[in-house]
Amino acid sequence: MIIEVEGLRRRFKAVTAVDGLTFTIPAGAAVGYIGANGAGKSTTIKMLTGILKPTEGVARTCGLEPLRHRRQLARRIGVVFGQRSQLWWDLPLRDSFRALAAIHRLARPAAASRLAELAERLDLGEFLDTPVRQLSLGQRIRGEVAAALLHSPELLILDEPTIGLDVLSKERLRVFLIEQRALHGTSLFLATHDMDDVHRLTERVLVVDHGRLAFDGTLAGLTEQVGAERIVVLDLTEPAGPLDGVPGARLAGVEGGGLRQRLSFRPGETTVAAILTAVAARAQVHDLTIEEPDIEAVVRRLYLSREPRS
Repeated sequence: MIIEVEGLRRRFKAVTAVDGLTFTIPAGAAVGYIGANGAGKSTTIKMLTGILKPTEGVARTCGLEPLRHRRQLARRIGVVFGQRSQLWWDLPLRDSFRALAAIHRLARPAAASRLAELAERLDLGEFLDTPVRQLSLGQRIRGEVAAALLHSPELLILDEPTIGLDVLSKERLRVFLIEQRALHGTSLFLATHDMDDVHRLTERVLVVDHGRLAFDGTLAGLTEQVGAERIVVLDLTEPAGPLDGVPGARLAGVEGGGLRQRLSFRPGETTVAAILTAVAARAQVHDLTIEEPDIEAVVRRLYLSREPRS
């Protein structure tokens, strides 16, 4: 297992930030760790990386106890905190990479080869000789990710890596991370508020609520558990009347005088094929798309379902 957590708990005075977490993550997995502000995400990561000592319970990362084997663990993981830097602020980016290569005891040829690969894939070449303090946020985050991956770690832990980035920078980073996992089999543990990150980068989701694990499964499973609806968008060859009354579906909207119609449905109650069959008897479909439920809304509904009712 790349990560093993059993009964993990961390208290801060009167506050229990992480409360009895238990989960395992196998090597090679990509897991999203999501929850509201204050849910315990960053505290969990600090215990997984040896920054904080658990009040109770046991955590193992790459088979090691993080606090006891912090130096050995540092050679096997890479960590990026979106709002903190591991780069030297006044040095050119290239010098930070040289220092980190020395810290990780990388041979010069291996370090040069790895840096060349990362620089190419993250487009770092034009600002490698620029002091970190002069980099834009998007450039700095790419530099942070490259620094975390310089020593080819088994596990990459990201805590809000795309916070504050523009749409283009976010997409560039996501594409790179997908490529790295495909090329090197790197495990990924991603804590984020950005649901697009979770959707694009992960295969499994852990939802934490007030320090406790509220859900462990796939995004599709999370959506089904809270009863969230998908929407099939139908573009018709000719305008048609409202397509209401389709079994298992609800008319969610009509546009263009009936040329485009939206039908919402719950996956457990019907299928897209069944909806198309019913619609085909009333109108000719030119094209269709499926809109997935908004993940933030899904998580919000999960939280609401867990709140005690008065």
